[in-house]
Amino acid sequence: MASPATRRGLDLGSQEKLEIPPTSFRTQRLREKKTFSLEVHSDFSSFPNLPLGQARSLGGGRLRDLCGKFLGLQRLSTWPPPPSPPQTSPHPASSVSPAPIPRGPARAGWGERTGRGGVSSEEGEGGWRLASALIASVFHLGTMFLAGSPSHTLRRLPMLQLLLLLQTLERGLGRASPAGAPLEDVVIERYHIPRVCPREVQMGDFVRYHYNGTFEDGKKFDSSYDRSTLVAIVVGVGRLITGMDRGLMGMCVNERRRLIVPPHLGYGSIGVAGLIPPDATLYFDVVLLDVWNKADTVQMSILLRPPHCPRMVQNSDFVRYHYNGTLLDGTAFDNSYTRGGTYDTYIGSGWLIKGMDQGLLGMCPGEKRKIIIPPFLAYGEKGYGTVIPPQASLVFYVLLIDVHNPKDTVQLETLELPQDCVRRAVAGDFMRYHYNGSLMDGTLFDSSYSRNHTYNTYVGQGYIIPGMDQGLQGACIGERRRITVPPHLAYGENGTGDKIPGSAVLIFDVHVIDFHNPADPVEIKTLFRPPENCNETSKIGDFIRYHYNCSLLDGTRLFSSHDYEAPQEATLGANKVIEGLDRGLQGMCVGERRQLIVPPHLAHGESGARGVPGSAVLMFEVELVSREDGLPTGYLFVWHQDPPASLFEDMDLNKDGEVPPEEFSSFIKAQVNEGKGRLMPGQDPDKTIRDMFQNQDRNQDGKITAEELKLKSDEDQERIHEEL
Repeated sequence: MASPATRRGLDLGSQEKLEIPPTSFRTQRLREKKTFSLEVHSDFSSFPNLPLGQARSLGGGRLRDLCGKFLGLQRLSTWPPPPSPPQTSPHPASSVSPAPIPRGPARAGWGERTGRGGVSSEEGEGGWRLASALIASVFHLGTMFLAGSPSHTLRRLPMLQLLLLLQTLERGLGRASPAGAPLEDVVIERYHIPRVCPREVQMGDFVRYHYNGTFEDGKKFDSSYDRSTLVAIVVGVGRLITGMDRGLMGMCVNERRRLIVPPHLGYGSIGVAGLIPPDATLYFDVVLLDVWNKADTVQMSILLRPPHCPRMVQNSDFVRYHYNGTLLDGTAFDNSYTRGGTYDTYIGSGWLIKGMDQGLLGMCPGEKRKIIIPPFLAYGEKGYGTVIPPQASLVFYVLLIDVHNPKDTVQLETLELPQDCVRRAVAGDFMRYHYNGSLMDGTLFDSSYSRNHTYNTYVGQGYIIPGMDQGLQGACIGERRRITVPPHLAYGENGTGDKIPGSAVLIFDVHVIDFHNPADPVEIKTLFRPPENCNETSKIGDFIRYHYNCSLLDGTRLFSSHDYEAPQEATLGANKVIEGLDRGLQGMCVGERRQLIVPPHLAHGESGARGVPGSAVLMFEVELVSREDGLPTGYLFVWHQDPPASLFEDMDLNKDGEVPPEEFSSFIKAQVNEGKGRLMPGQDPDKTIRDMFQNQDRNQDGKITAEELKLKSDEDQERIHEEL
């Protein structure tokens, strides 16, 4: 914040600081103060009329301005002051005004009447000499007090009495200049100062401001508000009256000032006919709304930058972004959020104002940026409609949603790659994968995880968007990859649904669960084979016992025979297990271990099974525990040698010409125990014997006669003869 001197209109040149340390004061109350900082102007020459050498010892210019600080004087300068340059109106000649204020003449000489209490130069010089002597004398006393001279009785003079003495002197001299003459410079009252002031008005800047102009009695003579038109003009180049030029210097946007302009810095002794009387002191209430310079460039400040930046905006890119647009004073003029959609456009192709084209370059998706654009890179002298006035600086708060180029292809990033990747997906494969789909700014639009179900599809067959068709090829089972799909390979300009907008770049984080091809066989990998000779291996019809672990290719465990008390039993080729497992168990030695990869068309197909997802590739780790030769198809019992010639007689134990179930069961079990024959392995012997008895009891009367008993081989032979 500027010093009181600056606030009162002394900000006209470079400044020096005079600091008085607290140790130079004799009172504890003043010791607590840290420092006095007085802003004075180096262009003030030494005062030639100081009568006391002691005053000069403080430095003529500094003493003089220190006095002005305490007295509230606006400026203490040499006498007589130099003539003022010609004056102009407080608003540009081009502005519309009910009563235009013409350019005024140079102010009258100091020998003429210049306003209230005007004096001649001779009278003024004499009065000013007297004032100089009084001021220097007072400060001579003050300096001795400050220095604490032990020989001077004034060292005990309280500072408050010294200040009262200075105030009395101030009232005697008037507020400004010799002999009660009008104000010598502009009085500036800064009654509203913004907390943040990124720049201040300097000479040559272009400003836009509102003002009310009144006389000392409060009567209004001009107002930009009445014309509903801001003043837009360059300051410091003579296009404004001198008082306004000086009063605007150092202002911040949204700052409010009250300027008191003496006549010689306004319209002088002539005034403006019918509007401003001669020798009128003018009062202006000013609010600054905009400031810029022809040397300005686009100003950019990053408000938020994401940690991951996959790419930055370049010329010819297509971008989607949200923005809030305001004038420099904070007045909002546009907002993409209220329209419910991003602003979509090409960069560097002339579709945007030049400043926005420049301001968006280098942005990352998800980045927030503040962009300040001077008028000549925005809408210039014409403005835009009723919302952007002419010569307005624009401020945009931008959030970049995504960026792509029409020449972009699918971008792949491998996030995790399994070490044992022996096969990669190709066109025509059927794949199961999980994914999270998001926009470039991180907004999630879809996820297979939320449905607890993989997405299952053919790759490279046009069942999915082209970008995903391309991005999934070459993936390994278990791989995690990020696929970035430009809109022309996704859903284009129209988007889809209410979650994917038009021209949106899509990002898919994919986890490949498995894939297969409809022509795939069972993949068999031997993990362990017994070192001893394996002369007999499992074959169709064999009854086998085996242990197994079953899982999905991503490692998800499904089933295990180790969860039960005994190994799994099956007869190969009897359709008791899935086809792929049946094939994988054939040709094994007892004690051998294998890994089997079974595609879904040889497992549970598209529908899956209890606990098995549809179209799932299964992995089995199997170990053959035992093997027994099986029986021919359709046989429940076979003889190891030729059956007895008198089979019925041997079976009819009580020789009554009939074989009931009890005799039949006893006979078959005796043959098995003696090693003369064997039942179908893997079945309950009693159930198998009951099935055999029912097959032989042709008339189902509960007993078998000699006419009914026939061997299956004889039945098959008879059937052949019948067919012939």
